[in-house]
Amino acid sequence: MRYIPSSPGERRRLLEAIGLRHAGELFDSIPREFRLERPLSLPDPMPEADLVEHLRGLSEQNLDPREAAVFLGAGAYRHFIPAVVDHLISRSEFYSSYTPYQPEFSQGTLQAIFEFQTLICQLTSLDVANASLYDGASALGEGILLAHRARRRRRIVAASTVHPEYLKVAATLTSRLDLRIETLPSGADGLVDPGRLAQSLDPETAAVVIQQPNFLGRLEEVEPIAEAAHRAGALLLVVVNEAVSLGLLKGPGSQGADAVLGEAQSLGVPLSFGGPYLGFMAIRSDFLRELPGRLVGQARDGAGRTGYVLTLATREQHIRRERATSNICTNQGLCMLAASIFLATLGKQGMRDLADLNRARAEYAKSRLSRIPGCRIPHGGPTFNEFVLELPREAKPLHRALLREGIVAGLPLADYFPERKRDLLLAFTEVNSKSQIDRLAEALGEAR
Repeated sequence: MRYIPSSPGERRRLLEAIGLRHAGELFDSIPREFRLERPLSLPDPMPEADLVEHLRGLSEQNLDPREAAVFLGAGAYRHFIPAVVDHLISRSEFYSSYTPYQPEFSQGTLQAIFEFQTLICQLTSLDVANASLYDGASALGEGILLAHRARRRRRIVAASTVHPEYLKVAATLTSRLDLRIETLPSGADGLVDPGRLAQSLDPETAAVVIQQPNFLGRLEEVEPIAEAAHRAGALLLVVVNEAVSLGLLKGPGSQGADAVLGEAQSLGVPLSFGGPYLGFMAIRSDFLRELPGRLVGQARDGAGRTGYVLTLATREQHIRRERATSNICTNQGLCMLAASIFLATLGKQGMRDLADLNRARAEYAKSRLSRIPGCRIPHGGPTFNEFVLELPREAKPLHRALLREGIVAGLPLADYFPERKRDLLLAFTEVNSKSQIDRLAEALGEAR
């Protein structure tokens, strides 16, 4: 950790140089009700060696996912990352947090972005993908803004089975616009009812938003939902927060989706306390001029050599602010590169095999867990690598008890759906061995 000391005299001179009397004036733009007016609750100063030991002790309270049995997904998934990914992204020529401001001098970075865009188009079965976004939640926000611009309508209908945190982020990003997001409850089977959806649409509806697989792990019937949305003149936006599923499922673009917005953390990006992650966005070419961020294209120079160029950048750094489609000012360059290397390493068949292995692990877990007396799977039908398990009693206390045994037993759904007090959302990937799943089943059986 870098240590940069500054004396009270140095701080005073810095403030005087910019015309301020005290450091608090730096934060005048933040409303007073959001400022912390008391000192941070921290221990007294201590010697450096004691401080390092104190911090080490705090870190040891965390459960190490490499040693624990982790069955938690809900938008962030633990997958095996081949060593070649870290090896290649650690090369010095890639090790920058910035994407190029002089793109003609950054052919390697531009080619990596071009490859990422191409791979995302292949996974989603859509025409165009941008250079990436911050994360899946911000990608949904940008998708809603795109639909608002493209249709000039102000109503969004989102399935209640879209990730609740994605919906919150999207609501925040669009809160200053003449736009409202309404939630459509799912049926008892955990799926969108296309007939009920069709009745809820009107001429003000700009887009319908669903998630595939949805937040409860169920696989939606995309085509009838797309037909209902298009009959109303609305776009269909499909959210994908487990990108590995695209190795096995049909690309939503081939089923009528107009845009696919998702999280690519599963593709070679490690779990890391919530980020940095990797948002992606793919659209039909009809909406190309509405695409936020940047787009890299392939071209040839006067000598016929292949080159890569920034083809489109409808963002405020390149055009007038009032004409920008978004204030997205960067892409997740290093994470984007990791995902591209991950996909290129596995290839088409490798992605299919990985996805099939995830599905198989979840199917084994379904079979094993549903035989525990008092437990049941409330939503039958196809899932990918995640599903809901209903317990005979409240999930939260049982979840806490299993944590003490080194088992992260998914996500108690009551945090998002208060009526689901007995439900756990469980995820299974290739890193969850059969013995781990058996251990989970035995622990649930004993603790129920």
